[in-house]
Amino acid sequence: MIPWEHLDSATVPGDGLDLRLMRRGSEYSIMAGAIELMNSRLSGSEEAMATLACARIGQRPGARVLIGGLGMGFTLRAALAAFAPDADIVVAELVPAVIAWARGPLAGLQGASLDDPRVSLHTGDVGALIRADDAQFDAILLDVDNGPGGLSRKGNDSLYDHVGLAAARKALSPGGVLEVWSSTRDSAFTHRLKRSGFAVEEVGVRAHKGRGARHVIWVATKA
Repeated sequence: MIPWEHLDSATVPGDGLDLRLMRRGSEYSIMAGAIELMNSRLSGSEEAMATLACARIGQRPGARVLIGGLGMGFTLRAALAAFAPDADIVVAELVPAVIAWARGPLAGLQGASLDDPRVSLHTGDVGALIRADDAQFDAILLDVDNGPGGLSRKGNDSLYDHVGLAAARKALSPGGVLEVWSSTRDSAFTHRLKRSGFAVEEVGVRAHKGRGARHVIWVATKA
């Protein structure tokens, strides 16, 4: 078996969490301690975030989409394929090294997505963009952790509590959607979304094009 090769490390701003970029042959992985945050062979559920959002708001002229977490670019590439040429797609990535990896070792995965004129790349906390006074999005797609439990970064919990969900709802246009990716189900989070004024659908999606582990995407629509 081909051994894993450690390509680079990065520290998450604000909490000192270490990330590692690993490679095994043509396969890449981003790890936080013993937790695998993403793998280049498992893209199905991340891509589904974009297609689910597009199915709900993709026909809006000039749809404005916020993606929280660049990662390996699966959601961004799917959004560029799904949304119209007049869409405005903002990507927020907290860790500068992840952006550097996207333009370096992971450039083959990213393709030309970061240079697409529809894309604006923000280095920083997606929560700050959601809470901004002038925030107005048709869709907010959050894939910044392994789920609402904040397994890799406790600072992300503020996105999923009542205050954070109220901010997301305020930042959405009427009928806009908030999507949250998770590796596991979380019934308490489903109830929290409903109490925050969203109509909620919990969608199970396979990790890789119909097979592999079943992940969860909450699709929460602003009434």
